[in-house]
Amino acid sequence: MTDNRPQFTDDPMYRLLREGAVEEFNTRRSAGETCELVGCDFRTLDLRKLDANGLDLRDCYFRQADLRGVDFSQANLEGASINAAKISGAYFPKALSAEEITLSLTHCTRMRYR
Repeated sequence: MTDNRPQFTDDPMYRLLREGAVEEFNTRRSAGETCELVGCDFRTLDLRKLDANGLDLRDCYFRQADLRGVDFSQANLEGASINAAKISGAYFPKALSAEEITLSLTHCTRMRYR
């Protein structure tokens, strides 16, 4: 049986996000630093200034996170959950239907691509 619970990893870039250092995360990533964020727990975090371009966020949990204005259009959100997150102004990948986003937001389902 697979453990599908959100993970708290030791990845230094993930730790920056957990500590609220979103701008430092963006800076280090733009300088070429890599990160492993698949399946990570982002519950209740303020990620409003996150540069999500190209991030692999499969199976991540964003419950009650502040995602306002984040451009996820070039990120992979397959299997992610955004239950009760603040998503005003967020931009999602075209492969995610409005229905998938709404179901995840209100019923905690994992988002599936078309």
